[in-house]
Amino acid sequence: MKETVYLGIDVGSVSTNIVVIDRDQNVIIKEYYRTMGNPIKVLKNGLKALRDKIMDEMVIGGVGTTGSGRDLANFMVGADIVKNEITAHAVASSTYVPDVKTILEIGGQDSKIIILRNQIVSDFAMNTVCAAGTGSFLDRQAARLGIPIELFGDLALKSQTEVRIAGRCAVFAESDMIHKQQLGYSQEDIINGLCEALVRNYLNNIGKGKDILPPVVFQGGVAANKGIKKAFEKALNCEIYVPEHFNVMGALGAAILAQKEVENNKTKFYGLNIADIEFKVKGFECSYCPNACEVIGIYKDDILAARWGDKCGRWQNIEIESPLS
Repeated sequence: MKETVYLGIDVGSVSTNIVVIDRDQNVIIKEYYRTMGNPIKVLKNGLKALRDKIMDEMVIGGVGTTGSGRDLANFMVGADIVKNEITAHAVASSTYVPDVKTILEIGGQDSKIIILRNQIVSDFAMNTVCAAGTGSFLDRQAARLGIPIELFGDLALKSQTEVRIAGRCAVFAESDMIHKQQLGYSQEDIINGLCEALVRNYLNNIGKGKDILPPVVFQGGVAANKGIKKAFEKALNCEIYVPEHFNVMGALGAAILAQKEVENNKTKFYGLNIADIEFKVKGFECSYCPNACEVIGIYKDDILAARWGDKCGRWQNIEIESPLS
């Protein structure tokens, strides 16, 4: 008899994550892909790889989508539930750390803070503008220093001298870093200074005015950086918990939500053979009213399957069929 599992898909601007969990919410499969500006192709490739892995051993009982591309993923796969990133991350964290009160999430292009009380989101904030509070800031400085980003954390822990680097702006931080190099500071001290600069930027911007209480969970791709974790612990004066699946928590939360949504119901999932279907996205600006909405249409084999993006629903009133029909 096939094992029933649940699929979570997180389509973001930088990465597309796929997670499969069992009935006990154990992670069976997790995959991380670079979106590379082509979410349809990446998601299809991910589903093909998943199909090869589970073969005839498992059956997907429910699917959840999240991330900035959650609607696109929903129309492609037939999700049972579609939720924003805040909800998905909060559900994943509170499932594995039931008493979590603060979630720090830093990805490649954005960052967020989520405040929970009694497992309910009470406040949150997001940063999608300034690069100084995201992983791309560290990536750029690592490239300038000629150091693989994977080594950043370990090198930061070797720092012996505190170096303060301006962190309010990525451009100013880069100039300040060069100045500190000219003064003769070691790479370890400069890297640690960059980690502390990112943390200051994060706390002074999206963390400003937030009631940050422990337990604190740190997730997102940047959570792999031990230097950032240490800088957070120094700034907040408390232990920071990094979960095992820190880099796919959005997809994990979507999978958990899908399991709860379907319970004993039949899933809406179209099946993994959706990976063989040709999808295209076309958009246009509606001129029907001053809103000038950007309307997005997804086509299956050149046949319109769905539209979204309009505020009034004018263009969404079409019959949506399974892409496998």
